[in-house]
Amino acid sequence: MGVKRKAAAAIVVLLLCLGSLWLQGGLDYHWDSCLKGYNQVNKPPLQNQPHQLSNSSEADETQGPPVLAPCPGQNFQVSVLVSHLLAARAYTSDVLLQPYLSSWDELVKFMESLGPMVSLISQEIETKTAIIRQLALLSEKSPEAELVPDIHSGNAANSPTVVKKFAGDSRGAYHSVRSMIWTELNRGIVDFHHQTDSGCRTLLRLHRALLWLKLFLQKLAETPMAGRLRSPSDLCREAYQNTLSHHHTWFVRRAAELAFIALPERGFFFRLVCVQNQEELSVVLTRVVNAIGEIYDRTQKALEENGMLDLP
Repeated sequence: MGVKRKAAAAIVVLLLCLGSLWLQGGLDYHWDSCLKGYNQVNKPPLQNQPHQLSNSSEADETQGPPVLAPCPGQNFQVSVLVSHLLAARAYTSDVLLQPYLSSWDELVKFMESLGPMVSLISQEIETKTAIIRQLALLSEKSPEAELVPDIHSGNAANSPTVVKKFAGDSRGAYHSVRSMIWTELNRGIVDFHHQTDSGCRTLLRLHRALLWLKLFLQKLAETPMAGRLRSPSDLCREAYQNTLSHHHTWFVRRAAELAFIALPERGFFFRLVCVQNQEELSVVLTRVVNAIGEIYDRTQKALEENGMLDLP
């Protein structure tokens, strides 16, 4: 009996390791951390860790009420997701981090609804959002004032307009994607050659995962002119192969594709967003995809401008 329990524990550890490798794109570097995780059974859950950024955000008042109605009986709410995505837009090319991370909170609920294998992946995403929230909290509590330029003035690098930011200022270093990038570059936190837990590197991993989800939902929304609708499992695997798989080892790719086999059928997604058929699902998911697309494009531009699309 003791041997069986040890074998079961080893399998659980392996699955958790695969989930943690999902956004990393490597295997050897993280193997030691997986073994350490085996001995940290009593580690407190993520929700008990301190966060600076709240788990929800109010939609921009100019947007009016949510474009989609709540779906009774579901933990994941597509209307809440769209509200957070709309609220994350700032200026013409920036993304506010609080509603951005709140969007991920809702996407985690979406992934958890797809079954235990996919929920292992969502646990790693929660770890990533917790890292950025923790960095924001530490920055807020810093006794030293920060010098943050007006990054939207068009000449932030040489701008004489410098605003002094003190702890507790909601528009500080981790207020938006661009303010975080500027701060971490100027503090020397970003390492272009070695793996670190900088906010920028963490954001890049979330950014890559967002493209995978965007493409999956886009494919799920498509209605073919003729023939049968393809299974969500096939669509999710195809979206993965076109996005995240490029950053993963062979071992992680095989494990991911195995997880997609267990995805529910299309009728499940009808119930998840409270629609009756594929036509209605297409309308709802197209709104979600468009909202995700704008946030993705803004983040992509900010990372690309600073040479951060290939951070190790």
